[in-house]
Amino acid sequence: MAMHRESWAFVFGLLGNIISFGVFLAPLPTFYQIYKKKSTEGFQSLPYVVALFSAMLWIYYAFVKREAALLLITINTFGIVVESIYLTIFLIYAPRKPRLTTIKLLLLLNVFGFGAMLLSTLYLTKGAKRLAIIGWICLVFNISVFAAPLFIISRVIKTRSVEYMPFTLSMFLTINAVMWFFYGLLLRDYYVALPNTLGFVFGIIQMGMYLMYRNATPVALEEPVKGQESNGHIVGAVKMGTIEPNHAGAGLGGVGKV
Repeated sequence: MAMHRESWAFVFGLLGNIISFGVFLAPLPTFYQIYKKKSTEGFQSLPYVVALFSAMLWIYYAFVKREAALLLITINTFGIVVESIYLTIFLIYAPRKPRLTTIKLLLLLNVFGFGAMLLSTLYLTKGAKRLAIIGWICLVFNISVFAAPLFIISRVIKTRSVEYMPFTLSMFLTINAVMWFFYGLLLRDYYVALPNTLGFVFGIIQMGMYLMYRNATPVALEEPVKGQESNGHIVGAVKMGTIEPNHAGAGLGGVGKV
């Protein structure tokens, strides 16, 4: 029975890898335009910094866990490579101020933040306790990431426009969350499963909102769109006062999703 459960977990994890692979590559057109125009044109780097941090967390969790962790390692290794490429392109073509902001974010979150967590868990904990602490860090971080669509949902309600919430992306992110939920559930790894329940719920809400407002007459708002991020690959990038949905929870179910 356990073997049967692990086999199904592998199937769901493999499907999660395939879908997450596509979600990680979703920003490619954006970065092609950045490369082509030699300008970041107001895009923000925060989604990609957060996505890189998420992938780093889940890689660390997978190596500490060891058992049945191969599929977490594969997708998050890919995520680290892809996000690093995105951020390199951003740093090359961004103006001085956004470039410095991105470097500060990387140092704060991905170097010092991750480094402090890594060293503290390596030297102050061991065994099951270490895995539990890392798992809870991953769980809490990804829950906060999955809550990001609340901004886009509120935006859709206010503007009665689904311009910044494409149905296809919402659908794939929902399917992705389902795959990783069942992967975690079948392996009884609730650090993976629990965050993806939120991913599924928010994905269903987003698709429902799209169907509700797709033919509605948009309402213009006076206030400008703030530089906040939405979840897709977590997230979203702000460009010229608009939000272009991206990717940030792609990996491990967002857990790259991982």
